[in-house]
Parts: sequence; C-alpha cells; structure tokens
Amino acid sequence: MSDAFDYFRAYAVRALCKARSMPRGRMKHLQLVAGRIYNLLKKEAAYGHNIQHLEDFRAAQKLESSLDARPSDRPSGRLAAAPSQSVEREAR
Repeated sequence: MSDAFDYFRAYAVRALCKARSMPRGRMKHLQLVAGRIYNLLKKEAAYGHNIQHLEDFRAAQKLESSLDARPSDRPSGRLAAAPSQSVEREAR
C-alpha cells in the first residue's frame, strides 16, 4: 500500500462524512462529488504512480475549499461587479 492511497482514503472518508451531515441541496451534492473524486483517486493510486494524480487531487481540494466558503463571501454576478466599477471610477 502506498502513502497516496492512505491519504486519498482519509480525504474520501472525511469528505463523505461531512456530506452526510449536510442538509439536502446543491452543496451536499457537490461535497459528495468531491468524496467520489477522492475515492477514484484512491483506487487509481493503488495501481499507478502517485505523481499522476496530483492535478486531480488539487482540483478536488479546490472544489472542497470553495464549498467551505460562506455564500456571503462569494461575489455573485452583476451585483458584485457594480461596486468594484464605481471604486475604479472614483480612483481615476
């Protein structure tokens, strides 16, 4: 067994347990997707080289960290773009 297998397994278990505790909805679905990605990486790491999976692992971590951010912290569409444009106009 390789170290990558153990790490991916730990991430998969943590992600899936976190998803189970979440209420129904899009965030829970995306958390489950992240857990499934870790599970697939775990299976691939058991048979292949560890370096090949780093890009996929980083993408899954990025997805999971975006789920942890509060919805109020994320800019959404035109509403977030309007204040930044006015700040740029004032700076000129």
